[in-house]
Amino acid sequence: MRYVAAYLLAVLGGNESPTSKDLKKILDSVGIETDDERVNKVVISELNGKNIEDVIAQGKCSLCAVAA
Repeated sequence: MRYVAAYLLAVLGGNESPTSKDLKKILDSVGIETDDERVNKVVISELNGKNIEDVIAQGKCSLCAVAA
């Protein structure tokens, strides 16, 4: 979750396509150690080239389908 949060912070800060280095810089600034494999999975595998607003909208639709 921390890597996704760092990614969202970078996007909110105006960086439309954050890199692994950007996420590490954010997390290091608050004393959180990073795992390169997980950072790369978030940045490269999961979110690379995607519009974050679209990803959030898709997630909201998925949550609506879950029975409470």
